[in-house]
Amino acid sequence: MARIVRFHSLGGPEVLQFHEESEQEQEYEPAALGADEVRIRVKAIGLNRAGVMFRRGSYIEKARLPSRLGYEAAGLIEAIGTGVTGLKEGDAVSVIPTTDMGRYGTYGETAVVPARFVALKPESLSFEHAASAWMQYITAYGGLIAAGGLRAGDHVLITAASSSVGLAAIQIALSVGAIPIATTLDMAKKDAVLALGAAHVIATRNENLAEALQRIVGTNGLQLAFDAVGGPQVEVIAEAMAPGGVIVSHGMLDSAPTLFPLRLALRKSLTMRGYVFTEIVGNPEKLEAAKRFILEGLSSGALRPVIDKTFNFDDIVVAHRYLESNQQIGKVVVTVP
Repeated sequence: MARIVRFHSLGGPEVLQFHEESEQEQEYEPAALGADEVRIRVKAIGLNRAGVMFRRGSYIEKARLPSRLGYEAAGLIEAIGTGVTGLKEGDAVSVIPTTDMGRYGTYGETAVVPARFVALKPESLSFEHAASAWMQYITAYGGLIAAGGLRAGDHVLITAASSSVGLAAIQIALSVGAIPIATTLDMAKKDAVLALGAAHVIATRNENLAEALQRIVGTNGLQLAFDAVGGPQVEVIAEAMAPGGVIVSHGMLDSAPTLFPLRLALRKSLTMRGYVFTEIVGNPEKLEAAKRFILEGLSSGALRPVIDKTFNFDDIVVAHRYLESNQQIGKVVVTVP
């Protein structure tokens, strides 16, 4: 029997438990493979902040307990539904985040997902890198390209840039000829983010954000901001925006209220909008466009997931503790025997 990970109560990493697949509740795991589904023998799992928030009960999707979790994985197809085309048993694939983590969780030795959320793994990628790709690149693609309209020559601010999504955003910005300006909390990660491609990095605990942005972009301003933080610094970002600029907010790492900078928005004709990755994965046309963009970048080498650390499947609790420590620069990955 294949093992999967579930949690029966909300809380910290310790609530994660291993179970045999035969123990799963039928409402979450239909006995038969759906016509549009595939079953994957998992080789690697990509961890995400969304999984942490999901098991703690603070995510946009709420768990029905007991619940699986996990958005990303890579492995080999071992069975396909009767209606699946374009995929076959034995194909090496990776999983694109679905719209139902509780039902289609990827933490396990096997995972069942709808075929539309599966992509063939580029030969140039290991299973570990393939399991790291989709959440970060779809989130960054949707915010920068689909919502933000990023173009060559644009200055784009990327906050919390040492995260996997932040690093993905830097790579995507560079791939279209834009100029990525990154923020991170302190100097400890500044050199690493510079080495990974950012044109400029601002350590916000050590440097004044407003002064640093003024020094970098001057009166030209930012064309786009891709903000994971929110809170009071949004007004500082708005002050640095160019006329007609766009602020795309995709997170709220700062728990302080985020006020809409109306005065600046009126004066500069700014657009500020919220964004979540489900805008892309929940729309078939947008998802296909994202797949094309990301697969082209992965195949060419313009996009390359940055892995911070790998853990064994048996150490999933330890891996979650590490993810919550915020020490990482890039992705945390779990390998499955």
